[in-house]
Amino acid sequence: MKVIKRNGSEVEFDINKIIQAIKKANASVLNMEMTDEKIQEAAEFVAFKCERMNRAVSVEEIQDMVENQIMASGAFEVARNYVKYRYNRSLIRKSNTTDDKILNLIECNNEEVKQENSNKNPVVNSVHRDYMAGEVSRDLTNRILLPKEVVDAHREGIIHFHDSDYYAQHMHNCDLVNLEDMLQNGTVISETLIEKPHSFSTACNIATQIIAQVASNQYGGQSISLTHLAPFVQVSREKIRKEVIKEFAELGGTDESKIDKVVEDRLHLEIEKGVQTIQYQVVTLMTTNGQAPFLTVFLYLNEARDEREKHDLALIIEETLKQRYQGVKNEAGVWITPAFPKLIYVLEEDNIREGTKYFYLTQLAAKCSAKRLVPDYISEKKMKELKEGNCFPVMGCRSCLNPWKDENGNYKFYGRFNQGVVTINLVDVALSSGKDMDKFWKIFDERLDLCYEALMCRHERLKGTLSDAAPILWQNGAIARLKKGEKIDKLLYGGYSTISLGYAGLCECVRYMTGHSHTDPSATGFALDVMRYMNAACDRWYKETNIKFSIYGSPIESTTYKFAKCLQKRFGIIEGVTDKGYITNSYHVHVTEDIDAFTKLKFEAQFQSLSSGGAISYVEVPNMQDNLDAVISVIQFIYDNIMYAELNTKSDFCQKCGYDGEIQIVEEDGKLFWECPNCGNRDQDTMNVARRTCGYIGTQYWNQGRTQEIRERVLHL
Repeated sequence: MKVIKRNGSEVEFDINKIIQAIKKANASVLNMEMTDEKIQEAAEFVAFKCERMNRAVSVEEIQDMVENQIMASGAFEVARNYVKYRYNRSLIRKSNTTDDKILNLIECNNEEVKQENSNKNPVVNSVHRDYMAGEVSRDLTNRILLPKEVVDAHREGIIHFHDSDYYAQHMHNCDLVNLEDMLQNGTVISETLIEKPHSFSTACNIATQIIAQVASNQYGGQSISLTHLAPFVQVSREKIRKEVIKEFAELGGTDESKIDKVVEDRLHLEIEKGVQTIQYQVVTLMTTNGQAPFLTVFLYLNEARDEREKHDLALIIEETLKQRYQGVKNEAGVWITPAFPKLIYVLEEDNIREGTKYFYLTQLAAKCSAKRLVPDYISEKKMKELKEGNCFPVMGCRSCLNPWKDENGNYKFYGRFNQGVVTINLVDVALSSGKDMDKFWKIFDERLDLCYEALMCRHERLKGTLSDAAPILWQNGAIARLKKGEKIDKLLYGGYSTISLGYAGLCECVRYMTGHSHTDPSATGFALDVMRYMNAACDRWYKETNIKFSIYGSPIESTTYKFAKCLQKRFGIIEGVTDKGYITNSYHVHVTEDIDAFTKLKFEAQFQSLSSGGAISYVEVPNMQDNLDAVISVIQFIYDNIMYAELNTKSDFCQKCGYDGEIQIVEEDGKLFWECPNCGNRDQDTMNVARRTCGYIGTQYWNQGRTQEIRERVLHL
C-alpha cells in the first residue's frame, strides 16, 4: 500500500510511523492516557481503514484517521497534543511549501503532478518550466489573488477553480481562431508581417504557425475550420494550371483533358503535403506550456460558400481522414494514434445516408474512428435545433459558444472565446444535505453563490487587459483587431465571450438523493431539475452583469480523483457514491452501468441540451475495425438524436515485444499499473497507450482515480 507524502512523492505504508507518532503524543501527557496495547490497536485500525480506501492515501488523510482513533479511545489530552503538534508543523511547512514542490517537480518525485495531465510528459525540461511557473502562480493565486473562501472551497473539493496555475497572468481559456481573417487579410507573427498566402501548402504552413502562437498565449484549447483553408485549393489549382500549360506548350501539346488530369494530380499532391504539414507540425510543436497545441480541426462541408469550394473542401477532408487513419510513427517507426489534432466531423444531409453525395467521407470517418478514436461527430440537424439554426465548432474539446450577432445582425462565431471555468461538485452538495431535499436546494444556492464569486474573479482578472499582452490574439486577428494599448474589455460583455459554470458528479448526486441512478425514470426528473436550476442561476447572473454565463459539462481529468478523495475524507465511504477513486464527469451515465449505446446517447441528449456551454457524450466500443456497418449505425443514430458524441475504443502498442493490442490495467498493493499482457512490460516510456480521457485523447497516462475509471468502463456495443 502506498502513501502520498506532502511533496507528492509516494512511499510504502509503514504502521510503525503511526505507532511512534501516537507514542510521542502520549508521552507528552503527564499521566500517559494510552497503553501500548491501545496504541497498537489504534494504529492497526488506521491501517485497516487505509486498506479499505483501495488507493494510495495521503499523509493528511492518515493523520485525520489517527486523530479520530485517539479521540475514540478516550485519550482526549493525547488527541489535543497531537492536534497541536500537527498545527505547529503546518506553520513551519507554510514557509517553504512552494520551494519543496518546485524541487520535487524538477527531480520528478511528485507522483500526482506526473499524472496530472495526460498530454504532458513530466520529465522534460519544457514541462518542468511550465509546472514551476504554475506552482508560483498557484501560490500567488492562493495567498493573494483569490478570496479566502474561494481558496478554501477549492482545497476542500467543494468547487474546482480551474487552471489556477495560469491565473496570475491575464490569460483566457479557449477560443475559435478566426483563421479566415488571418489568412485572407494577413497577420503579424513575432513582429513579422505575414501576407495572404499564394498556395494551399503555404496557407497550411502559416496556419500551423498561428496555432503555435495562439497556444502559447492562452491555457485552453483552440479550434480551426478546414473551410478557411479551402479557398487556397483554387489558388493552387490556378497557379499549377499556368505552370502545366506552359510545360505543355514547350512540348508542343494543348490537350485540355490531359492538362486537367496533370493539374488535378499535382493539386492532390499539394493537398497531401499541406495536410501532412498540419498533422506533423501540430504533433511535434512544443508550445510554452510544455505540450503540443491543444487543437481541434472542424470538418464541415456545408460551411463552404459555393459548390466549387465544397468540392475542394471535400478533397481536404478526405486527405485529413486518410492521414489520420494512417497515424504517425513513434520513435520505433511503428504507426500509432496521435493525441492531436482532435477532429470533429459534421454529419449533414448530403453525407449521412448511403447514396448521398458525400457518404464516402462518412464511411472513411467511421473507418478512422474505429482505429484512431477520431473524428468525433456533430449533428448539424441537432445543433441547429439548439443554436438558433447555426452549426459551428466547439472550442478545443467541448466548450461551446452561445449564438451572438454583430451590429449588422449577422451571426459571428470565429474570433470569440471563453473567459474561464469554475466547477461545482454536485456530489458534495448532496452529501452535505444529508438527503434533506429542502436543505439540498439551500446548500445548492450557497454553493452557486460561491461559484459566482469565483467566476467573477476570473472575469475581473481579464478586465483591463491590454491588447499588447497577446498581439496574436487581440491585435492580429486570431480573436480581434484591436489597437495597440487598447483594452479588451468590450469583448468580455454582451455575450461576445462566455464564462462557464462547470458541474461534475450529477450521477452520484442523484443516486445519493433518490437512491437510484439518474437513468431510472423515477430519478431522471430530479437530475433535470438540478440542470435547470444551474441554468436559471446563469440566466440571472447574465441579466445582472451583461456577462454570458453558461453551463459546462466539465472535462475533469485530474479533478475527478481530487473530488473523490475530498468526498471520502469529508463523508467516508458510501456505496455507489464515494466508493470509487473518481466521480462521474458532468451528466454522464456511470461508466459501470449496463446500458446499450443507443439508449445511452438518447438519454444523455436531454442533458446536452441543458449544457449550452459545452458537453460531449461517448459510447465505449470494442475493436470495430471489422464491423464498420455497426459504426455507421451509431453515427447515423448520433445524427438523428444528439448534438455531439464520440466512439471510444483502444489503440495501444508495446515497444518491447511489438504487441499491437489492448494494454491492460493491473492492480498491485492497492496501486494500478499499465501492463502489456504479452510480455508483462510496465515501463510507460516503452508503451504507446491512447485512451479517451474526458472528450480528448490522452497519451501520457493518468492519475490513479482516472485509471480506475478507465479500467471499469463497460462496453456499450
